[in-house]
Amino acid sequence: MAEFWHISTDVIVIGSGAAGLSAAIEARQAGAAVMVFEKMPVIGGNTRISDGGLSAPGNFMQKRLGITDSPRMFYDDIMRAGLGLNHPELVKIFTQNASDAIDWTRQLGVQYQDRVDKFGGHCAARCVTIQNNAGRDIIKAQIRRLDQMQVSVHTRHALEDLITDDSGTVIGVRIRSRSRDSGPDLSSGPDQDSGPAADANQTMVQHIRARRAVVLATGGFGSDVAFRSCQNPRLDTTILTTNHKGATAEGLVAALHIHAMPVHLSWIQLGPWGCADEAGYGKGSRFASYSIFPTGILVNPATGNRIVNEWADRRQRSDAMLATGHVCAGIVDAKGAQKDPDSLAHCLKTQKTRQFDSLTRLAEAWQMPSDALEKTVSEYNHLVRTGKKDPFGKLPHKNAGPIDSPPFYAMGLWPKVHYTPGGLQINENAQVIDLNHRPIGHLFAAGEVTGGIHGAGRLGGCALPECIVFGRIAGQQAAI
Repeated sequence: MAEFWHISTDVIVIGSGAAGLSAAIEARQAGAAVMVFEKMPVIGGNTRISDGGLSAPGNFMQKRLGITDSPRMFYDDIMRAGLGLNHPELVKIFTQNASDAIDWTRQLGVQYQDRVDKFGGHCAARCVTIQNNAGRDIIKAQIRRLDQMQVSVHTRHALEDLITDDSGTVIGVRIRSRSRDSGPDLSSGPDQDSGPAADANQTMVQHIRARRAVVLATGGFGSDVAFRSCQNPRLDTTILTTNHKGATAEGLVAALHIHAMPVHLSWIQLGPWGCADEAGYGKGSRFASYSIFPTGILVNPATGNRIVNEWADRRQRSDAMLATGHVCAGIVDAKGAQKDPDSLAHCLKTQKTRQFDSLTRLAEAWQMPSDALEKTVSEYNHLVRTGKKDPFGKLPHKNAGPIDSPPFYAMGLWPKVHYTPGGLQINENAQVIDLNHRPIGHLFAAGEVTGGIHGAGRLGGCALPECIVFGRIAGQQAAI
């Protein structure tokens, strides 16, 4: 326990991504005083840099287009991708509330494109995309709402410890801030005994009391090489990540210190659309997602052969690529490339993608056996035209056509750490569960810091709606 409190509030939220801000809005809506702390200089976490896709059954675009879907179909897809390791009660809550989460963002002012997409592993087209292809639009809308509620996000404030009483109930947090200017005014308060302690590095240590609860929404650990490589040794410094640099494990570790139950920590998801010639998730990754995988093929350049169903879930594609031991070639023709012309133009300009007038020239540039590549493409085209069974299982696919319209385009693809499905165990009320299978008093969690929902691997477009669904639940419960 802290010997003194610098300040107190009803609900403390740690993290300012979609999960944390959803919790803050709901807790404030329920009448609680709320403080939000973010360790990075900017607000938004991985949500801010995401491409803004949200998958949900029965969403507004599906209804508009007459697409048949249901929470049960979504549930089955998620369980299949997760290899059945998913916690069914959490998946059920997510699938039943995902569409409402999208509607909630629309009420906050988030606008969506007039389209709906089907991604690998989904049985239906159910992913809607934010107007500007940017998750930051959700963050902006949430911040506008919090501003109206007079709730601020205090940046450069990192969680060091969760403070508990003798019974193990969470009663506050220990925060280290890197700047006096970015934090709350701690100069006065009903629970203050003395001022913040400044160290030699001009940081401040603050003990902040939570009268009702703490919500952990600190995100995943995709950028924490030391932590992730302990869980999966192959994910060392040679594997890049799409995450922002603040996606590290401190929040998770703080909960483990007070005996929270870890779930699925070693099941770390890689993004198979990682462009080998760009950092993070950029235009190259987007071009792979929207053009190469649905309409083209993925080839091992050492053999010229396909290696996987290009429309399988992320885990299957990433594992197949890693098995080759080197960067693979994503190949698409002119028709397929035009599925995402903006990304194509950017990738050509930056040379992330190269253009060739023939498959022979493409093979030469990649030092690939040209006869093998020609045969691979010919066999693929035959399957497309005849409807015969594809040995990899991709075909038939409504967006797939023969790869026969030059010019041809190739991009180097290599998986990147994208998402950490493992984390803290929570129950249906977003309460964090301890090692004795009991809720830890007054501690809630939501978003990527939690585990159990996605099992062995997450389907595309599920992160943002999951953050919102459980962030809202956590905020509502924390305010009680």
